[in-house]
Amino acid sequence: MYAAERAINTADLKWRVMAQVSLGEVLSSPDARAYSAINSKRVDLLIVSRRGDPIVAIEYQGHGHYQGTAAARDAVKKEALRKAGVRYIEVTPESGIEDVAREISRIAQAERLKSHTPSSDGDGDVIAFQRS
Repeated sequence: MYAAERAINTADLKWRVMAQVSLGEVLSSPDARAYSAINSKRVDLLIVSRRGDPIVAIEYQGHGHYQGTAAARDAVKKEALRKAGVRYIEVTPESGIEDVAREISRIAQAERLKSHTPSSDGDGDVIAFQRS
């Protein structure tokens, strides 16, 4: 969390870092089953814009992370975030603070370049997620 906050401050962004955020609070879907699949799932960290729009989710994958159904749960989160246009950073024990800062800087640059017009992901899927 501190690495993300430092990277945001260094880049002079007006973003905020939030911990343990329920995806049901920041994503929505017109499909009740799709929404139900993500409603109770959480991300470790969520970076939001000054307006509160989700920009990037950060997940820490420790050494014991991939036990049981963790991989399936992560796949559901990643796909919902992708469909909503929210980027995803996976941090492992091998990741350094510099890696997190570099990734946030890269995303900040992409956000600055991105137009503010809505776009479709073009994959033709019926189930869609959007930022709430």
